[in-house]
Amino acid sequence: MLAGGVIALAGLAAYANTFSVPFHFDDTPSILDNPLIRHLWPIWDVLAPRADYGITVSGRPVLNLSLALCHAVSGTNVWSYHAFNLLIHVLAGLTLFGIVRRTLLRPVLREGLGRDSLPLALVMALLWTLHPLQTEAVTYIIQRTESLMGLFFLLTLYGFIRAVEAPRPMRWQVLTVLACLLGVGTKEVAAMAPVLVLLYDRTFVAGSFREAWRRRRWLHLGLAATWIPLVALVSSTGWNRGGTAGFNVGISPWAYWFTQFEAVARYLKQSIWPHPLVFEYGTFWMGPRDAAPYALIVLPLAAATLVALWRRPVAGFLGAWFFAILAPTSLVPGTIQMIVEHRMYLPLAAVIALVVGAAVARLGRPALASFLALALAAGVLTGQRNTVYRSDLTLWQDTVANSPGSAIAQSGLGTALYLRGHLQEAMHHYQVSLRLNSNLALIHYNLGLTYATMGRSPEAATHYAEAFRLNPRFYPAHYQLGLTLLQTGRPQEALTHFAQAVEIMPTMPEAQYEWGIALFRLGRVAEAIPHYREALRLKPDYVEAECDLGVALYNLDQAPAAAECFERALRANPKIADAHFNLGLAFARIGWTDKATAQYAEAVRLDPKHAGAQLNLGVALTQAGKLPDALEHLEQAVHLEPGFPNAHSNLGIALAQQGRLDEAVDQYREALRLRPNYAAAHYNLGNALLALRRVPEARTHFEEAVRIDPRFEAAREMLNRLQAAESAGAAR
Repeated sequence: MLAGGVIALAGLAAYANTFSVPFHFDDTPSILDNPLIRHLWPIWDVLAPRADYGITVSGRPVLNLSLALCHAVSGTNVWSYHAFNLLIHVLAGLTLFGIVRRTLLRPVLREGLGRDSLPLALVMALLWTLHPLQTEAVTYIIQRTESLMGLFFLLTLYGFIRAVEAPRPMRWQVLTVLACLLGVGTKEVAAMAPVLVLLYDRTFVAGSFREAWRRRRWLHLGLAATWIPLVALVSSTGWNRGGTAGFNVGISPWAYWFTQFEAVARYLKQSIWPHPLVFEYGTFWMGPRDAAPYALIVLPLAAATLVALWRRPVAGFLGAWFFAILAPTSLVPGTIQMIVEHRMYLPLAAVIALVVGAAVARLGRPALASFLALALAAGVLTGQRNTVYRSDLTLWQDTVANSPGSAIAQSGLGTALYLRGHLQEAMHHYQVSLRLNSNLALIHYNLGLTYATMGRSPEAATHYAEAFRLNPRFYPAHYQLGLTLLQTGRPQEALTHFAQAVEIMPTMPEAQYEWGIALFRLGRVAEAIPHYREALRLKPDYVEAECDLGVALYNLDQAPAAAECFERALRANPKIADAHFNLGLAFARIGWTDKATAQYAEAVRLDPKHAGAQLNLGVALTQAGKLPDALEHLEQAVHLEPGFPNAHSNLGIALAQQGRLDEAVDQYREALRLRPNYAAAHYNLGNALLALRRVPEARTHFEEAVRIDPRFEAAREMLNRLQAAESAGAAR
C-alpha cells in the first residue's frame, strides 16, 4: 500500500504542471473536430469513430469512448483530459509494480532477487513512471492512445499472473481476456499481448511452451481470439488507417524498414540518456548505407534476444518484450512518422528491468539507493520537459531547434506563428517545410490558410487543390477551398467542395452549414434548409446555423418557425445583435409590433452601429407616433448607411410628420438619387410637395410612381384627386 502511494504521489508531482497544457497537433482532428465525442449516447456512435481518414481515433473505439468521457466532464477544457491521462499513467505504473513484484517471487527469480522484490519493484516502477521519455504519451493528450493501450496490455499480463496464482482463477482469466480486448480497441499494438503472455507463461510459470499450452490452452486461445475484432477494426480503416499506414500506402516497405534501425537505436539511447527529446522527428527514408551504423547496434541485440530466449529465458523475455511491442509500428510502414517517442511507453519497462535487475544482481542492495536517486532526478527532468508543452509556440520552437529537418515541425511552428498573426514569419517556415517535403497535404493546406488570411485567394485555392490532390480524403482542404470560392463570389463552384468534404466527413457540421450558405446565395433557399438542419443535428449549439436557418425560413414566409430559430439562438447567446434584429423582423411579419420594436431596440443597444436595426426601430417608433425618438434612430441609420435609399425615405416620412417639409423633401430627393425607380419615395415626395402647394411638381412624382408601379393605388388615387380638383376649378 505504501509503495503504491509513493508511485502515485511521485507521478502526480512530476505531471502536476500539465493540467493546463493546451491541445496540440493531432488533438485538433481527434478531439476538437470530433463530433462523436460530444455525447455519450447513443453509445454505438461513440464506439464507431470515423475510420477512413486516418486520424488517431480511427478504428479505435475504446480510445474514442475515453475522450467522450472527458468531454462529458469538461467539454473542451483540457484539465479533465490531462487528469485522465495521468490517472492512466499512474495506474499503469502501479500495475507494472504488481507485475514486477510478483514475477520476482516466481521460482525462476526468487532465489536471486526475491528477497528484494518489494523495493526492487518499487524502484523499477518509479523509474518507468517518472522517466522523461514517457512525457509524450502522458502530456500530449491524444497519445493516451499509447498509454491507455499500455495500461490494458499490463493489466492483461497482471490478470494472467493472478489467474495462475489464484485457487479459483476464473474471474482473473475473464479480466485477462477483457483487458486484452479493451487494448485491441485502443491501439493495434495490443495484438502482441497474447504472444507475450504465452512467452511469460513459458518463461516464468510453465517452463516450456508445451506445458503452458497443456495447462492453459483455453486462456491462451481466448487471448488469441481478440485478434478477430482487431482484424475487423483494421479492415474498417481500409487496411491502411485511411492511407497513413500499411503496405498499400505508396511507399517502399524496405525504405521504411531501413529507417527503423535508426529509430530503434535512438529509442535505446533515449532510454539511457533522454536528451534531447523531440516531439516530431519528421519524415525521412534511408538506404542500406545510411542504415548500416544503426543496424550494427540493433541486429546484434535482436540476435542476442533470440539466443537468450533459449539459453537465458528471463533476459530473452525482456528482449522479446522490447522488440515485439515495437514490431507492429516498426514493420508496418507509415507515411508520416518514422521515429515516435511515445512508442517506447511499454518497451521502456524492459530496458529498465534489464538494467536495474542486472545491477542489483551484481552489486546488491546499494544499487537500489542509486536507482532511487536516479528516479527522483528523472521526475525533475520530466517536470522540466513538460514546460515545453505549455504552448504550441514553445513546443514547435523546441522541436525545430532539435529537428530542423522535420517538415512537419517547420509547418507546426509556422502554424503557431500564423495563429499569433505573424503571417510573414509563418510563411517563411511553411516555405522551408515545403522545400523539405512537398508531398505533405498538411503543408499545402497551411500555406492555403495563410494566403487566404493575406487576401491572396488565388494562391490559397492553388494550395488547397494541391492538398487534396496529394490526399484525396483530406477533407479540410475541400472545406477551405469551398470557403475561398464562396468568399470570392463563386458559390456554384463552392458547392462541389462542400459536398466532397461532407462525403468524406459527414459528421462535419461546418461543411453542412457552409453548403447551406452557398445554396442560399444561389437563391436555392428551400434546398439550403436541410443543410442548416443537419449542421444543427451534428452540433446543437451551432448558433450561426440556427440564425441562418431562421433567415431562410423567413425568406420562405415561415415567420413563426423563423422566430423559433432566432429565439433558440438567443437562448444560447443573448448578445447577438443580428439575431435580435431578425427576430424583430419575424415578429413584425407575424403582427407582433410591440415585440418587434423591443427586439430592434435590443439590437441597437448591443450594436449601435447596426444600421438595419436603427432604421427599423425608427420606423416602428414613427408608426407609434414617437417622432422625436424615431428621428434620432432614423438619422443614425442615414449616418451609418448614407447610401441606403430606404433610410432616407423613412427619415423623410418622420420629418414630414413633424411638419419639417423642406427637410423631408431633401431626404426623398436623396433617396431618389440613390434609387431613381423608388416608387414609394416618388409618392412620399409628391405628398410633401403637395403640402408645400407645389402642385405641378407633386403631380410629376405621383405620375412617376404609377409609371414605375402601375398597381400603386395610393399614387393613382392622388392623381385622380388632383385631376378632379383641376376639373372643379375649371368648371367654376
